[in-house]
Amino acid sequence: MLKGVDPLLSGDLLKILDDMGHGDQLLVVDRNYPAVSSGRPVVRLGEVGVVRALTAILSVFPLDSFVEHPLERMEVEGDPVRTTPVQDRVLEIARAAHPEPLAYGVVPRLDFYDRAKQVFAVVHTLETEPYSCFVLQKGVVFEAR
Repeated sequence: MLKGVDPLLSGDLLKILDDMGHGDQLLVVDRNYPAVSSGRPVVRLGEVGVVRALTAILSVFPLDSFVEHPLERMEVEGDPVRTTPVQDRVLEIARAAHPEPLAYGVVPRLDFYDRAKQVFAVVHTLETEPYSCFVLQKGVVFEAR
């Protein structure tokens, strides 16, 4: 147990987050997503949903401030405007942790599967709501001034 670190962040997950560099991408996905087929390292969080997982991850993971959409979501049923309650909540959490205005990038479902082959790692949750799949691009940690 570490002081000040969310206990959901296991040693394996913390190592992956720490090993990632600026611009590397992390996938956080729901229970239906074929995480292993991406060929990337997979961390399973057990009986945890996406909102809980991203709350913990974003407590230590800076989103990139040099790109327009450091947070992307899977498109819902071919409609780029439609969102789910989980997607809405994740955006709220991300906005609270990000120093600049933040809007989602939207990735069509089949393109999302292609993107998964290029990420650094995948965090697999047991989220039950479909389309609860996200790409996070890691930013830079600046020295406090």
